[in-house]
Amino acid sequence: MGELIAFYLLAGIAVATALAMVITRNAVHSALFLVLNLVVVAVFYLLLGAPFVAMVQIAVYAGAVMVLFLFVIMMLGAERVGGTTGLRWQVPLAGALGAALIGGTLFAFLRAPAGLAPVGSPPVPFGDPAAIGERLLTTYVLPFEITSVLLLIAMIGAVVLARDSGPEGK
Repeated sequence: MGELIAFYLLAGIAVATALAMVITRNAVHSALFLVLNLVVVAVFYLLLGAPFVAMVQIAVYAGAVMVLFLFVIMMLGAERVGGTTGLRWQVPLAGALGAALIGGTLFAFLRAPAGLAPVGSPPVPFGDPAAIGERLLTTYVLPFEITSVLLLIAMIGAVVLARDSGPEGK
């Protein structure tokens, strides 16, 4: 019963920090709300019994990636988000996509079978470093490599954006 209460409390914190991340107009504050959200996700992993995945979540995402985000935000001088520079159709489209996401989640939740896994099935090692490494380099090798290429493209994009575009920079 205590884990259920902790889950609902953490779920509320996760939703609140995600909303605050999207709503806030300061990019640095938004990045810090994302750090809080990532820490809450790490606590979810601890509740699931995967301490290795929780520590990787904090070290990699809340640590290294967020330092990179904050570095790029400060380097580009984009602390404040400007006024309404978007198109008029973006707000209704975002609302419709959000409603579709919530509807799909509710549909999947209501159609999910109740109960636990069958008694005869062996437990799957969740969060075991050896199992994670084996899956990453066998079953999920293509998404793993695509992610590395996307990170490389993002790094090149950050360098191009930060480069001096004045006459002497060419």
